[in-house]
Amino acid sequence: MKRIIGERDLEETPFSEEDALAVYRDIVRTRRFDERAVALQRRGWMSGYPPYKGQEASQVGAAHAIADDDWLVPTYRSNALQIAHGVPMSDIFLFRRGHPEFTSDHEYNVFPQAVPIATQIPHAAGLGMARNYRGDEQAVLCYFGDGATSEGDFHEGLNFAGVFDAPVVFFCENNDWAISLPRERQTASATIAQKAEAYGFDGVQVDGNDPLAVLETTREALEDARDGEPVLVESLTYRQGAHTTSDDPTRYRSERDDLPEWRTADPLERYETYLRAQGVLDDDLVETIREDVEAELEDAIEVAETTPAPEPTDVFDPVYSDLSPRLTDQRDWLEGFLETHDVQELEH
Repeated sequence: MKRIIGERDLEETPFSEEDALAVYRDIVRTRRFDERAVALQRRGWMSGYPPYKGQEASQVGAAHAIADDDWLVPTYRSNALQIAHGVPMSDIFLFRRGHPEFTSDHEYNVFPQAVPIATQIPHAAGLGMARNYRGDEQAVLCYFGDGATSEGDFHEGLNFAGVFDAPVVFFCENNDWAISLPRERQTASATIAQKAEAYGFDGVQVDGNDPLAVLETTREALEDARDGEPVLVESLTYRQGAHTTSDDPTRYRSERDDLPEWRTADPLERYETYLRAQGVLDDDLVETIREDVEAELEDAIEVAETTPAPEPTDVFDPVYSDLSPRLTDQRDWLEGFLETHDVQELEH
């Protein structure tokens, strides 16, 4: 099954003006977060960072489709999705500065970000199977990029979900690049969505730069998943920047003349133009939203800067409930090393 929902008048969608503006606020929030995160990383404020500029509409649309008791299984580039789902900006800043991933007491079912490519996909299938065993009502949204579909974990996870009717929506954000490889070098399949047919369930393709289309498509997919029908959603968007802050996309990418304008256009500009045309957004409201976002960002940065740095030995704490003898020896060695060396001197 293939479907790309084109832009419609707001009154033709199932969403109210308040719904549409809530999506706009989150797109502005996540765009500014991404811009500030890149700037902060460039001055050494935090470790490497994966930009997502150009993909905000896709991730925010998906986030607004998730029910509070659903599970989100993210990866390293899904920061916009997590922020729009309720994870505080300060948590993500702190994670990038070496702290545990969730520092605040958030109330959402969110797995840790998966950095190894596609390893979270079998986890999501297993989570959905566990939900079936327990008789719960939640669905699972598993986020990954198009490059992950080249990994064996992708096929294994989707195969398990299809066989066991796991309530999982596999949300593939196709930004046309897997680091330096374009999509056509990843797969000979005409679409990623059609890969779902091999596992016995539906695949859906949607305009990832239309947040309301992503929201509607993902919400319907989650409803199907709750009824025991997994779905693969392919959200077509475009990565405007680098793969990470250690990547130089000019070495492998030039202007893509072969992609349609709706695919490469800036989603924030496109959605803002749309809402203005619908009569639900004006200059005053745009300025108010931007001011609120800047205040939120400053608060998040202050939290990150004023939180004491973690101890080097803290890295051992969350590994096992009871530390293994080998890790105990490693921790003892590190403690002894730190006692005889100046940590600040080592950092420089």
